[in-house]
Amino acid sequence: QVQLAESGGGLVQAGGSLRLSCAASGGTFSRNFMRWFRQAPGKEREFVAGISPSGLSTYYADSVKGRFAISRDNAKNTIALQMNSLKPEDTAVYYCAQRRASSSSVSRTDDNDYWGQGTQVTVSS
Repeated sequence: QVQLAESGGGLVQAGGSLRLSCAASGGTFSRNFMRWFRQAPGKEREFVAGISPSGLSTYYADSVKGRFAISRDNAKNTIALQMNSLKPEDTAVYYCAQRRASSSSVSRTDDNDYWGQGTQVTVSS
């Protein structure tokens, strides 16, 4: 059983930065495509970023491209999301997720086998 645990959320002013981390335990982390999603109040959960098992390929939602960077450390079973130039509209609960092995989608929300509990990010204007 895989467990994912996010950390690093908090309150930051617009224009600031935060770094989220997600630690995985169990399973074979280095073989799995990993993603970050977010969900704002009253909105559907949305894809933010994804990273291939090797870390060589990364993918981003248009809304965060150029501001956010996803990375992974397979030796430590962790992924990270560096968030810069934060905007109030980035306010949400952020989740890391492990994509189902049979999927080839970059951004689907409904094909993840495991989710973390989420970490709140609040950006004040």
